[in-house]
Amino acid sequence: MKKQETYPKSFSHIGITVPNIKEAVRFYSEVMGWYIIMKPSTVKKERDTAIGQMCIDVFGEDWKEFEIAHMSTSDGIGIELFSFPHGIKKAPEFNPFNTGLFHFCVQDPDIEHLVDKIISFGGKQRMPIREYYPNNKPYKMCYVEDPFGIVFEIYTHSYELTYSSGAYSE
Repeated sequence: MKKQETYPKSFSHIGITVPNIKEAVRFYSEVMGWYIIMKPSTVKKERDTAIGQMCIDVFGEDWKEFEIAHMSTSDGIGIELFSFPHGIKKAPEFNPFNTGLFHFCVQDPDIEHLVDKIISFGGKQRMPIREYYPNNKPYKMCYVEDPFGIVFEIYTHSYELTYSSGAYSE
């Protein structure tokens, strides 16, 4: 078997479980500006459909149905929202020290406005907006929570610009 070269894989989507699918779609479309690709719909546990069988493969047998919606960011990253009727309806306690997904990050040059909008929709600001390189580069960041307790970060500049070689130099 021929060994293939390793190359960078692109990011396709992230799945987020929320307590109320309609409220989540409203928040992420009105606050984050994400496009609604597929409105909320119900997936039922059924073996005679491809999606039903796939979900049984992923979630096992302990479910009957759930709601799902698909959204997209401006750069084409998918946001797959799930809402399960029998799930716990609040986010787990924030603990970045445990193994698992810690956060995701979005980019907006108008960080102050986005943080204010998140708060006005019931979210939280977890820290002050901070500058990465005060008096040198205009890069800012802030951790926030959506109204459902899901933690994410906001950058004003791209990941590449923020962490590229020389980014920490004065």
